[in-house]
Amino acid sequence: MNAFDLVVTVALGSILASVILNKDTSLSEGLFAFVLLCGLQYAVAWTSLRWKPVQNLVKAEPTLLFFDGRFLSAMLSKERVTEQEVLAAIRSQGTADLANVRAVVLETDGSFSVVVAPHGSPLTTLRHVQGSPDGVSPPSEV
Repeated sequence: MNAFDLVVTVALGSILASVILNKDTSLSEGLFAFVLLCGLQYAVAWTSLRWKPVQNLVKAEPTLLFFDGRFLSAMLSKERVTEQEVLAAIRSQGTADLANVRAVVLETDGSFSVVVAPHGSPLTTLRHVQGSPDGVSPPSEV
């Protein structure tokens, strides 16, 4: 779920609550607002799949926060995440030593992905991650 989906979900809940709790809001008004918001959600999702600028507007990108033993301060600041939060995510994955961690990614849903891999191995899953250094994927075949 991305941020736009979350906003729509909260708005739908608010509409439903207004219809149930507010005597001045008719069922037809609530149903109209509900259908309108669902239609807007569908239109934005459909448009974002077919038009890259809309997709960039409503969807986030995963962001690299830790790579090969060092925290990426610029990315931490940009995403407003602390080193302690990254360390907590690493601990929650059962990893006790930072030397075993190749990367930590802040995913688009707000969760952390901890990548544990041998040093020197290609990290192909980081290809489309914001802040990834060059050379994380294997060389292309010629």
